Amino acid sequence: MTSIPELVTFVVYFVFLLSVGWFFYKRTMNLEDYLIGGRRLGKWVTALSAQASDMSGWLLMGLPGAVLLMGTSQSWIAIGLFIGTVVNWLMIAPRLRVHTEKVGAITLPSFFEKRFKDPTGALRVLSAVIILFFFTVYASSGLVAAGRLFEAMFGVDFTLAVLIGGIIIVIYTFLGGFLAVSWTDFVQGLLMFLAVVLVPAVAFFSAGGVAGIREAMAAADISGSLIPGGTLPLVGIISTMAWGLGYFGQPHILSRFMGIRSVKDLPGSTTIAIIWVGFSLTFAVFIGLIGISLFPELTGPASETVFIQMVRTVFSPWLGGIFLAAILSAIMSTIDSQLLVSSSALTEDLYKRVAGEEISQSRLMWMGRLSVVIIAVIALVLALNPQNTVLGLVSYAWGGFGAAFGPIVIMALLSRRTTWQSALAGMLTGTIVLIVWERLGLGAVMYEIVPGFIANFIAMVIANALVRQEDEAILTGFDEVEAAMSE
Repeated sequence: MTSIPELVTFVVYFVFLLSVGWFFYKRTMNLEDYLIGGRRLGKWVTALSAQASDMSGWLLMGLPGAVLLMGTSQSWIAIGLFIGTVVNWLMIAPRLRVHTEKVGAITLPSFFEKRFKDPTGALRVLSAVIILFFFTVYASSGLVAAGRLFEAMFGVDFTLAVLIGGIIIVIYTFLGGFLAVSWTDFVQGLLMFLAVVLVPAVAFFSAGGVAGIREAMAAADISGSLIPGGTLPLVGIISTMAWGLGYFGQPHILSRFMGIRSVKDLPGSTTIAIIWVGFSLTFAVFIGLIGISLFPELTGPASETVFIQMVRTVFSPWLGGIFLAAILSAIMSTIDSQLLVSSSALTEDLYKRVAGEEISQSRLMWMGRLSVVIIAVIALVLALNPQNTVLGLVSYAWGGFGAAFGPIVIMALLSRRTTWQSALAGMLTGTIVLIVWERLGLGAVMYEIVPGFIANFIAMVIANALVRQEDEAILTGFDEVEAAMSE
């Protein structure tokens, strides 16, 4: 049963989120404002909102739970994600900001269409469909995390817990759009960082320090080695590190790069983001290791409540309520971004194209808001299965975006002669390979993002060899961006 201090903390937090949504509702004037904030985010908001929306509930629930069950071998997920974060900020962010502004794109599908000058619209439509599919799965993972949090804290039924979390998220995203999402994610990023560092630092001593953790791992027969178990340890390392490949195709993270005020602000944002993610991933692993000693009874899906149990064990209710709100921050900071990008796919990339007429900005904004509600309802239905795990749902959606979009984003920004035909071939191939690989159960051997990502790249290379880029406007535009980047 929850305590009054925890309840008060959560109510105050909910009021804050809804207030931010209402504040930006009055300042959102057109679809560009609603979807990418009019490209006026500062470096701090860009960095922390990107990383908060990236990490989601799995940072404080999924990853620690995996480490608690399987030990330090799961640290390769964190290592891969850190490397992917660094490369994404250094290589992708500045080029994507310049390219999208040059071609006038405010969504990833519209960028693909305009960058490659696809005359058929197939790239944009297929991208939008993929976004809708995988973000519905991704958003449902966050709602599962919210349900598990409210169930553990308030003792309410899992279904009701999922509904409570979903309603709060939908309201402030519905109202304020990108700016509300980015500013709430900024605050949530600060709170997440504070919690993920301080909680394990204090709980470490309650667990008996290094000696206590080692004894608990030995008693539970959990290896302290970084080398995964099984007959193919190298495959296990590659599979877990491959999470880093997903960064290049995540629309909710890439939209932050599009929305920053100036490319000149990106070096500062990059430094902030790298420091944040390095500390956060390291201490999230520590939470799982400490949990092996403190909570050996947590097994299966219950392992993902290790942070909740840890906070309640070592902190007073008032301070603990603040740290538990950090879990809600992690959950909401990702779902709101996913709902918004899904809204953009329905509104900007599908509805405008199907309508085939000039549509008022007011009507487009309301279509965007309606889309938020539609996607949220579908995600809620998927989330109502209490057997779902946060990490399992996240891994599938994360891999889907990495395999479908990652190689195309890289080639769009770094390859001068890539054609729309090769982009389309790569997108289809990567998505199909990922889905088939997962459906066949081969994900237990190798994370499905690896074959999907590789297949996408191979398909693009073959298509580029068969269909050469001869459009001078595309070649000149690419050269102009490269010149701008070198200034």
